[in-house]
Amino acid sequence: MFSVPPATRALILINIGVFLLQQVAWDPMLALFALWPPGSGQFHSWQLLTYAFLHGNLVHIFFNMFALFMFGRALELYWGGRRLIGYYLVCVLAAALTQLAVQSASGEAEEVLGASGGVFGVLLAFAWYFPRQRLFIIPIPIPIPAWLFVTGYALAELFYGVTGREQGVAHFAHLGGMLGGALCIFYWRVRHRFSS
Repeated sequence: MFSVPPATRALILINIGVFLLQQVAWDPMLALFALWPPGSGQFHSWQLLTYAFLHGNLVHIFFNMFALFMFGRALELYWGGRRLIGYYLVCVLAAALTQLAVQSASGEAEEVLGASGGVFGVLLAFAWYFPRQRLFIIPIPIPIPAWLFVTGYALAELFYGVTGREQGVAHFAHLGGMLGGALCIFYWRVRHRFSS
């Protein structure tokens, strides 16, 4: 029941490996691989993907990898590993571009790191394909359907992003990951419709 298929396992192990490497080379890893705004003088194009494999602390990586474990494996069993990896990277890229656009508009110049953009894309896809799947979410005492959980989570991210009440969290990157995921799924559906 809790076996992890290969693509999901690979993503989790890469994230854990990079996190361990961060512990011995924290500053150089952040300088080279976190996502920096283009005007900062530290931006490199590869950061649009590499930022998603860095994490700020143990709690940060634990919750991201736990979500990837819980929802990524169901999608991999449904899609296959190649499609999951492609989808995940699209979400990571969309999250990065969204966050850079928001930072440019607001004048912020902080680095961004973490797999959350990709993970939020995975959450969106899970709710899309398994909307009635019941989830137990602490501290809610009753199971709720996946579509309701993900919709509520997205609205909370939008609220926190717009109001700025939760500093230090890239809420628009999370929403960008979901947007990238939705566009990817729409693209697959349109392509399938035309090819058939």
